[in-house]
Formats: sequence, C-alpha cells, structure tokens
Amino acid sequence: MGARELATERADSRSRVRAVRPPAWAVAALAVLVIAIAVLALWRPWAQPAASIAAGAEEVVAVTPPELLELPENPRVLIFGDSWTWGEAAAPGEGYAYVVADIAGWTTVVDGIQGSGYLREGKNGLTFGQRIDRLDPAPNPELDPDLVIVQGSINDRKLYPEGYRDAVVAAWDALAALYPSARIVILGPAPHILPVEESTIAVDAELSRLAAARSWWYISPLAEEWITDADYLDVIDTSEVGRYHPSTAGHRYLAERLAAAVEAISR
Repeated sequence: MGARELATERADSRSRVRAVRPPAWAVAALAVLVIAIAVLALWRPWAQPAASIAAGAEEVVAVTPPELLELPENPRVLIFGDSWTWGEAAAPGEGYAYVVADIAGWTTVVDGIQGSGYLREGKNGLTFGQRIDRLDPAPNPELDPDLVIVQGSINDRKLYPEGYRDAVVAAWDALAALYPSARIVILGPAPHILPVEESTIAVDAELSRLAAARSWWYISPLAEEWITDADYLDVIDTSEVGRYHPSTAGHRYLAERLAAAVEAISR
C-alpha cells in the first residue's frame, strides 16, 4: 500500500471514529444522570426519612417520624382538652370524647374543662399545665391509659404567641412523665368560625412543630379540613345555646373523624 493510500485510510478511520463519538451534550447529560442516581441511592426517599422542622428562628432540628400506634384491644384512652372535650352544646353524654368510645372500641376517661388552654385559665381557673399537674393516677388505677389524646385549644388564640411555646413544652413534659408507658397524640384546634382566624392557624402550626420535635403524632382538623363551608352548619351550633360549639350531630361527626384518624396511624 502506497503512502497516499495509507494516509487516505487513516483519514477515513479518524472520520469513522468522529462519526460514532457522542456529542458533548450527551456526555454531560450522562454524567448528570450518574450523579443523580448516586444521590438518589444515598437519599433513599422510599425509606422513612428524618423530617426537618424549625425549632427556633435560627435552629433546625432533624427528627424521626413517629412510630405507628400499637394499641391493645379495647384500649384505655385519656382524652384531655377544653369545652369541646367536655361536650359543650351536645346532649348529655353525647360529646365526641364519649361517643368515640363506642365507635373505636375504646374505654375513655374524659377530662375536659370549658375555656381552658395552655395559656388561658378554664372555668376551674386552671390552664392545661396546671390541670396536668393535678392528675394523679394513684387513687384511680383505671386511669392508666394506653393512649392520651390532648385536644385544642382555640382558647389560646388571643394570647398567642407570648409564652405559648414554654407553656406547651412544660405541659407535655409533665404529661409524658406522668404516663411514661402511654402513647401521646396531639389533636389540634378545630375551627369554630369560618374563615379560620389567622391566630388559630398559627397555634395549629406551632403545635404541629412541637409535636414533630418529640416524634408524636399530630392530628390537624385544620389541615385535614374536618370543618369546611360545605358542612359548617351541620357541625357547629351557632345559636345562643351552642355558642359556636359542635352540635350533638357535630360531636358525633368529630368522633368519627377522630376514630378514623387514630386508626390511620395505628398498626
């Protein structure tokens, strides 16, 4: 083969190599894909991730999601809260905290005081924290709950935010110390008027963050839209008798929603 033919063949070979070489954008895209796969493998979004929440203005704390509830058959459940838990505006014994016992198959102990909140003193002159300090399971062996549900409260909406976080933390610390073997679920405030007041939304968000920091389940009637324009008048009694509390039918509806919400987070 002569020199000219050899040079021509080498040129053709280089042309063939250039013809099959992938363009630069394809190489770059492949590199991005490889990096993405590696990141995805480390991140593993299909596994239960740790959630990040704002613990303060400058601090972010990583917390683990709460474990599913594992309750015995016919569990003992302490339901602690405000006038909604007391059963305001419902027929006697027809408040949600009583009705849910039949719906869910629970034995409930109901501790609700009208007007009470983490900051606001209730009808008995006590806040949530003060009421918790007075709970004493010793004289009542039946008050050894498998589950504690803490409801509310919209009563704090006009006092929020000054001192609110500290009051919640102290109350929850005392409750956890009092019932160390019980699971604790926080049931946030439900709207008594629509549209929902901004202060009620803020209280709901604060409770959600604080519950997440403890890996406690938080049930939000606001986020889950338990009460909307479509069913508001079916749930809330706006008369002078009801004073914007759930009616008897409204309490039954809330009991059904609570039973379903707890079932959804149980094994």
